[in-house]
Amino acid sequence: MKKISILVIEDNRLLREGISTMLKKQPDMSVVATVGNGENILITMGKVKPNIVLLDLGLRSQNSLQVVKTIKRQHHDAKIIVMDLVPLQEDVFEFVQAGVSGFILKDANITEFYKTIRSVSEGAQVLPPHLTGSLFSQIVEHAVNGVTPSIIVESVRMTKRERQVIELIADGFANKEIAQKLHLSTYTIKSHVHNILEKLSLHTRIQVANYAHISESYKTANDSPSLIGE
Repeated sequence: MKKISILVIEDNRLLREGISTMLKKQPDMSVVATVGNGENILITMGKVKPNIVLLDLGLRSQNSLQVVKTIKRQHHDAKIIVMDLVPLQEDVFEFVQAGVSGFILKDANITEFYKTIRSVSEGAQVLPPHLTGSLFSQIVEHAVNGVTPSIIVESVRMTKRERQVIELIADGFANKEIAQKLHLSTYTIKSHVHNILEKLSLHTRIQVANYAHISESYKTANDSPSLIGE
């Protein structure tokens, strides 16, 4: 049986050694090298040529996103899995665009940990569980295939007023401030926000703001009050 060769990049020694020990117990996995602070990742990659790279998203000594881009430039076939507590949506999008194939939350159980590694090794894309099935997961999937996020987001029908509210949420305004800007009641704005969350399959205003920053399509909304689509 051909084993999955794995390189672990983690600057916390305890985590690095713990992850390595767990993986070595799996009959179909082999840890070919581990990398901590200040080590030359590309030299190690060239020597061991791993199938899977397990990378800590929060490296203290290096920018993890740049590490991903550097690895993918030199080693196109290597599949990278990022480890983090709860990655932000914009982080997920950037890392997928850079070439990351999967995500493992650091509070994942052992079964999920092994399953993600095996799935990515077989060619699957694995998103964090809290994003699976959301519109965001569709955006990420299409980004991998070369379709811009705005095209996906635009497929969700928004009224002109909803688009205005989204833009103002992205600018950091509270419901009361948005109501004043659009000359509407706070209750009406709350209703718009509820509809926006429903349409985008989201749960918080922060997530709405993230979508707005990801997609330029929201920037087409203007600030002038209108009765259309209220």
